[in-house]
Amino acid sequence: MPCLSLRRPLVAAVAALALIAGLVDGASAESIETKARQAIIVDFNTGTVLLEKNADELMTPSSMSKLMTVYMVFSRLKEGSLKPSDQLQVTETAWKKHYKSDGSMMFVALNSMVRVDDLLRGVIIQSGNDACSVLAEGLAGSEEAFAEQETRKSREIGLTKSTFRNASGLPEPGHQMTARDLSVLARRLIMDFPEYYEIFSEKSFTHNNIKQDNRNPLIWQNIQGADGLKTGHTEDGGYGLVGSAVRNGRRVILVMNGLQVMKDRTEESQRLIEWAFREFDDYTLFKAGDSVTDAEVWLGQQATVPLVAGTDLQVTMPRTVRHEMKVVASYNGPIAAPIKKGTKLGVVTITAPGFPDQQLPLLAGADVEKLGFFGRIGAAIHTLLFGSKA
Repeated sequence: MPCLSLRRPLVAAVAALALIAGLVDGASAESIETKARQAIIVDFNTGTVLLEKNADELMTPSSMSKLMTVYMVFSRLKEGSLKPSDQLQVTETAWKKHYKSDGSMMFVALNSMVRVDDLLRGVIIQSGNDACSVLAEGLAGSEEAFAEQETRKSREIGLTKSTFRNASGLPEPGHQMTARDLSVLARRLIMDFPEYYEIFSEKSFTHNNIKQDNRNPLIWQNIQGADGLKTGHTEDGGYGLVGSAVRNGRRVILVMNGLQVMKDRTEESQRLIEWAFREFDDYTLFKAGDSVTDAEVWLGQQATVPLVAGTDLQVTMPRTVRHEMKVVASYNGPIAAPIKKGTKLGVVTITAPGFPDQQLPLLAGADVEKLGFFGRIGAAIHTLLFGSKA
């Protein structure tokens, strides 16, 4: 039978959206430009992209690629093969690679033993290239081997284009990422390691009697809810930032790169974060198990079966676009009995101008047994005399 667009579920869904709309203001989502060469803003809860500019362009990620090194260490900590109190040696290879460089350093001492949790803070807060090399050698034997592991792991967690040649992000042929990949990596760090993520919001760290401040401008600019993640700068890549902030349960992730001066990075990060919170919001349309409509049943002991949402459905969109949102439930019906609770029977489709359609599975909310022999005879006679209700 043809797929039917249901009238009753549409009315019910629109009524629910009207209730949601009344809880928020009517600000419009104005488009915004950025000085960044590459940029992307993503809503953490839904994965919706709010802004993108050259987001799939391979670029020099500079120290922002240290986030992959952090991901590797967090993974080892979580699985238990590494402890925060474990100590790693600062080898001559790792020390010589950085001690005369102009890059960021934790200033680890040659042949010293440094705790893993201190090295992590050396990477996250101080952006220490030397700390990255110590971790890489300690976990994989060499920085080259560690970088290969990073590339493999990055594919496993959804980074499609990134390739790592070292653990620190120092410019090296082939060491490249995209803004989109960095946003995916930031999202995975927050989702996978909530127990360690708070390190990103620490404002300073002291090692070897040298105190260094976190370079992330978001956590110094009184940006509400700002709590991560990492800055980067090289001559080739320009000034970049992977940032995040959370407000009232809604989190936004920002990635930008290719800015000419540090001042632009500070101003752009604040401006874009505020825009993302001001112009967009998350709307919960259905929760798993919510009843959406009733579907007619053919030859069942009940005339209808409730159709319920199979999963939560939350969407992110400009605050005014919600008024143009359309919600339609559809299924092939009437549905022949027997019906087992939990069986997928249809979908709810949500459309809004300028946004891709969202779909939610509709499941049978109850079991419906098939009519017995005489019941089926009665139903057949009813159809012959009065026609099908479908």
